[in-house]
Amino acid sequence: MKKITSTTMWWLTFLSGALLVFIGIRFFAMPQVAETAFGINTQTNGDFSFHYIKGARDLVMGALFITLLLMKQYRALGVMLLTGTLVPCVDLWVVTSHPGYETARIYPHLTAIILCLVLGWYYIRRPGDQSSFNIQLSQA
Repeated sequence: MKKITSTTMWWLTFLSGALLVFIGIRFFAMPQVAETAFGINTQTNGDFSFHYIKGARDLVMGALFITLLLMKQYRALGVMLLTGTLVPCVDLWVVTSHPGYETARIYPHLTAIILCLVLGWYYIRRPGDQSSFNIQLSQA
């Protein structure tokens, strides 16, 4: 079996962030199309408020993944990915709770859960990372 390199992990993280940015923009530009791709269909009566919230969430999360990656803040990125696993977990729950969901619509959410866990664990444990969780408290 071939060893996964740090370059592979970097590109997986970058592409995941870029995909989230794309999804976020799509929720603003084409809310109904994005909703269907997400895995649900709701009656909005032209009110796309929740679509825009979802779009903003994905746009910000993707931008933060990319920003932390480019700034080489690997531990912070790992913490964000691991704690951020809650987002695709809730998304998966929403899709599977929706009446008549299509099985194919759960795969992107499952993939996101796996990516967040694997990449998050990788960046938390990444050797040679100069950042740390040590906090210096000043003497008052």
